[in-house]
Amino acid sequence: MFATRSHLTLALIVLLALALLIAARPGESARPDGRYVVQPGDTLWAIATAEYGGDPREAIWRIEQRNDLAGGTLVPGDVLTLPR
Repeated sequence: MFATRSHLTLALIVLLALALLIAARPGESARPDGRYVVQPGDTLWAIATAEYGGDPREAIWRIEQRNDLAGGTLVPGDVLTLPR
């Protein structure tokens, strides 16, 4: 009976340690936001394609939301925050 309790206790300690390690790992959202200075001729589509992989539509939406861009109009020299 003692051996069973000690095995159970050890198993619980190992599971708790693993859970803490997994929770402590930095995730995608732990990275700081990036910055991008708008250049003449830049479009949100081009920025999203260059800065993020895959389909740029979600990235465009995230950039618009993060920077309060109403119509997607970019002005050269503006600094955009690129969510990670």
